[in-house]
Amino acid sequence: MRHDNGGDLLVTALRELGIDTVFGIVSVHNLPLVEAVDRELRFVPVRHEASAVNAADAYGRARGTLGCALTSTGTGAGNAAGSLIEALSAGSSVLHVTGQVESEFLGGGRGFIHETKDQLGMLRAVSAYAATVPDATRAGRILREAARSALTAPGGPASVEWPIDLQYAAQTDEPAEHAEAAPAAPTESELAAAGALLASARRPLVWAGGGANTARGELARLLEATGAGLITSNSGRGSVPEDHEQVIGNFATTPAVRALLADADVLLTVGTHFRSNETADYTLELPGAHLQIDIEPAALGRVYPATHALHGDAAATLTALLPHARTAEPGWTERVTSVRTEVRANLLDAIGPQAAICDAIRAALPREAVVARDVTIPSSSWGNRLLEMYDPKDNVFPRGGGIGQGLGMGIGAALARPGAPTVVIAGDGGLAVHLGELLTLAQERPRLTLIVFNDGGYGVLRNMQDRHSERRSGVDLTTPDFGLLARACGLPYARISAEEHAAAVLTEAVASDGPTLVEVDLEALGPMKNPFTPPVRIPGQ
Repeated sequence: MRHDNGGDLLVTALRELGIDTVFGIVSVHNLPLVEAVDRELRFVPVRHEASAVNAADAYGRARGTLGCALTSTGTGAGNAAGSLIEALSAGSSVLHVTGQVESEFLGGGRGFIHETKDQLGMLRAVSAYAATVPDATRAGRILREAARSALTAPGGPASVEWPIDLQYAAQTDEPAEHAEAAPAAPTESELAAAGALLASARRPLVWAGGGANTARGELARLLEATGAGLITSNSGRGSVPEDHEQVIGNFATTPAVRALLADADVLLTVGTHFRSNETADYTLELPGAHLQIDIEPAALGRVYPATHALHGDAAATLTALLPHARTAEPGWTERVTSVRTEVRANLLDAIGPQAAICDAIRAALPREAVVARDVTIPSSSWGNRLLEMYDPKDNVFPRGGGIGQGLGMGIGAALARPGAPTVVIAGDGGLAVHLGELLTLAQERPRLTLIVFNDGGYGVLRNMQDRHSERRSGVDLTTPDFGLLARACGLPYARISAEEHAAAVLTEAVASDGPTLVEVDLEALGPMKNPFTPPVRIPGQ
């Protein structure tokens, strides 16, 4: 098939992939691509390349598919690198197409406009796949190969750099046949041995990570068959809806769950990588009898020893183990339910007046709604634990822990799911990183409620310094008048300064068919009962 230029070819490939919205910034080095996408699909002109990748990442997460970002070469591709690291950390399916200088000058080092040294090497460092389009006959094959890589577990971003002269050239595209590789699966003997251990469990627990999100039905059936409690990582939230009485959730390091782990006789983990902040820097103790399922072989036994390491697809492996499931001993499931109630009540009490906001968000949202969260105290303390999730696609947050990505992610998720509301939880410090995306929000007008928790700086690090140091450094920041800022951007604005304001303000904002900026004045609202500090260790303290 012949296409007049690379932009037309890209549109054809994106339609094959079911992508209708693309995020990016126009440049002299991607103009044919942007023009074609804007003409045939929806192009969203964000204000920073990092936000383009964040938005594409969240678009894919919210739909359970692939997102696409377009950036320019050199500095533009470099700006995208931080968000590509987030997508790599999360295993998100992102197709990142970036410009490149004319192929005649590629690698010449002569200072051609937007040229950078070894852009492909940079992209390889922050992507699961990276390639250069070498001519006008292979661009389609490379785009499809990149998309397959991004969509194949364990996932991650795929970057394609495309010289500008080859973007303008007529394209010859002959889609090649692609044989799907057989999915990884444990052997029969491995399953039999693992099944025997599972059958022996009298006090079982399950830990679900992001790899369990493709096995939701199988996981729910295993809980029903065993009466086990379900602990989750942040990424595994919603793999079984969090209003299920056996779902303890993202509370592994709490005293009550530590005690439960100490008394459990078998732990089955599914697609979790035991991140440092979810294991108290790997000090969390797990049962010795450990069945671990993961599609990524390097993850098996990497952090905790696995009695049986099962390399395979989560859904298929759980299905094979299900006949071995046996009901837990009397009283175990009741204890699981009791622990579930206890950890939630303790956290609700600890966050003080912010509990009213947590409750108001959940009450205002329908069951199917996206909650995107930046790295900020409300997210890290209660948004990642207490605010119930019922589907993994609703649970959007920066898994790599980078600040400032929440609004871009929220915009991407909101445009992926226009029929449902999206809420973004951000702090004043994180929002300032990409404040320009307020203009994208005003321009695109998605159904998005941006809740900015304003404490005048970087509250997490401020609390750390107040606890461990004699002075503050770099944490107290000047913040804007958010009411005036919203007005300047043409955004509706509301303010919460007391617990009794939360329900009415958030109900009205979420019911709106467009964007609203809601400021939570944390000084007026009042402090948490227990100041939040991150779960990291300071050497020597």
